[in-house]
Amino acid sequence: MPDGTWDARHRHPARPPRQGAVAILGACPNDRGTEVAGPTELYGLAVGLTIAVVTAPVGVSGAVFLLPVQLSVFGVPSPAITPTNLLYNVVAGPGALLRYRRAGLLNSPLTRRLVIGTLPGVVIGAVVRVFAVPGATVFRLLVAGLLMPLGLWLILRTLRPERPAAAAVPSPRTITGLALAVGIVGGIYGIGGGSILGPVLVGRGMPVSQVAPAALASTFATSVTGAAAFALLSLTGSGDVAPDWSLGLACGLGGLIGGYLGAHLQPRLPENALRLLLGALAAAFGALYAVQ
Repeated sequence: MPDGTWDARHRHPARPPRQGAVAILGACPNDRGTEVAGPTELYGLAVGLTIAVVTAPVGVSGAVFLLPVQLSVFGVPSPAITPTNLLYNVVAGPGALLRYRRAGLLNSPLTRRLVIGTLPGVVIGAVVRVFAVPGATVFRLLVAGLLMPLGLWLILRTLRPERPAAAAVPSPRTITGLALAVGIVGGIYGIGGGSILGPVLVGRGMPVSQVAPAALASTFATSVTGAAAFALLSLTGSGDVAPDWSLGLACGLGGLIGGYLGAHLQPRLPENALRLLLGALAAAFGALYAVQ
């Protein structure tokens, strides 16, 4: 199909081939000059699995680290990268949620407050992402602004753990307002928001055993809503605002498998070493995009 023609199946102009995946991963183009889909999805499954195995033991969202891989390696166009990342969360998340449900940890007031706040926020973030932050250059700066502080925070928190201190637990209204703000950020970045809510709430004195299931539930709920919002926006807007379904599903399936493996390995791995590794990776990715 020539460039710029209308693709009736997806309701937006046909996307160019993912040049990043062809150049870096070695996927072979066919005789029309477009990329053969199979190898890319296979690499996506492997990347999702690897990221989840490393991130699941320390409770950090793998979607954060999938962003730069999608943008630079797989060549997912902006803003399609955000709903594709949300799709990853949707597919990769249910495994841990099922475990928490069986333990009776999901049905809590905190879970309801986070979901109520993040759901409208992620819709707002999706609209902002499509109409206000469509350019690849701006998006790279935003990714850098997210990953560098996250990486430095992980490193600092590991090397200099905070001493226990009495902290005032946030009020219900404060929690809902915070969830709304994080939902907007999650809708823009495609990370669900749980990786931001968790550290903030734990830092305010809430126990990890209570925060982790609620944050994961809000991440899953906002990812479902955000992916649906981008799909609807793709029907009315122009450009690549629908997720890359095949790649997102492949990465998510890898994340689902990797999450189970990571949860199984967690008691056997040194947590400090993993946190330092994650912090270094996040800071390095952020610095790379800041330079670019």
